[in-house]
Amino acid sequence: MLKLADKPVETAAISDAALDQLFREARTHNVWQDKPVPEALLREAVDLAKMGPTSANTLPARFVFVRSPEAKAKLKPAMMEANVEKTMAAPVTAVVAHDNKFFDHAPRLFPHADIRPWFNGNKEFAERTAFQNGSLQAAYLILALRSLGLDTGPMTGFNNAAVDGAFFPNSNVKSNILINIGYGDAQKVFPRNPRFAFDEIARFA
Repeated sequence: MLKLADKPVETAAISDAALDQLFREARTHNVWQDKPVPEALLREAVDLAKMGPTSANTLPARFVFVRSPEAKAKLKPAMMEANVEKTMAAPVTAVVAHDNKFFDHAPRLFPHADIRPWFNGNKEFAERTAFQNGSLQAAYLILALRSLGLDTGPMTGFNNAAVDGAFFPNSNVKSNILINIGYGDAQKVFPRNPRFAFDEIARFA
């Protein structure tokens, strides 16, 4: 329940049209229209995605929106062969990464408790926390982009070390997922693959 101006407001389910846009009819795109993506939409998508929950508000995700020919040329050698053409054709490719030293920002982002001792000297826990929560933020970004009328094509088929060397050299920031972004050609998506039924993947305990 939300409270606006000290008055409780019941939250309601979003419309079927919105659910279709975000989930049921949304597709992974590999072919792109020759149509630029406004920078303002990318900024808005990040502002939406950053509102999603992360552990202790750690917000470890970092984003690089690759769109210039020079940046595309740096990204190309890191791609698996099957992903090269669609990535080079996409108007934008987001490199979604995570900062393994995210806890340096904890006094600002989680000011009511000092969580830095949880992670200082515990590299494995810090890196796992960064990866898990950065992955959450990648999903939030996909939904944010879809909500703004953009199409996406997320990928993990690339050389992380090469991407890190190209975009995050000598850094604690490490790449996780790439997301091609643009206006997809709906006539050229593959048929939707099957999904599990509820009872195959979920249960009540």
